[in-house]
Amino acid sequence: MFEDTYKTIAAPSVGSYSEKRSKFLAYAFPVQTEAQVKERITEIQKKHNDARHHCYAYILGPNKDAYRMNDNGEPSGTAGRPIHGQLLSKDLTNTLVIVVRYFGGIKLGVSGLQNAYKIAAKEALDAATIIEKTIDEVYNVTFEYLQMNAVMQLMKDPYVTILQQQSDLNCTIRFSIRRREADRIVEALKKVGTVTLV
Repeated sequence: MFEDTYKTIAAPSVGSYSEKRSKFLAYAFPVQTEAQVKERITEIQKKHNDARHHCYAYILGPNKDAYRMNDNGEPSGTAGRPIHGQLLSKDLTNTLVIVVRYFGGIKLGVSGLQNAYKIAAKEALDAATIIEKTIDEVYNVTFEYLQMNAVMQLMKDPYVTILQQQSDLNCTIRFSIRRREADRIVEALKKVGTVTLV
């Protein structure tokens, strides 16, 4: 049975860590798209425009296939990678962590930086509420008005959420359904109308 759930965070959370007078402020955000990632990064850069570094990592998509790490001027691999490592260790997706560093005047070295970014990211994620979401698929079903009762019976399924509905001579319903339940409902709907995956 393939996985049809994923873990993400319920709401933004924060964490912090200090090392040799350098301050690391971590922000974790739930995100769905790269556009949202950019908005959050811009927001934090404005909020902390006097900080030396704004490093981040994110993972997107139920299959975790979109991800990025950014060291933002820190030595390569010392910031983005340890932040990304924390996302992986908690098995999260659709999550962005930004760590802002205020330099304290004392260099931390490669392992010191890696450790500081890792701990700051961990603090933010430990403060977050981790939730499990289902992977849903979205379909359109088109049918004649006379088939309305048959279709609405299927729409009452606990795994179905109606997103949009249009009733004319030809009716259309856009709905989402948990991936593992999709085949059952789609096959039943095909007997009364035309179903397309959106």
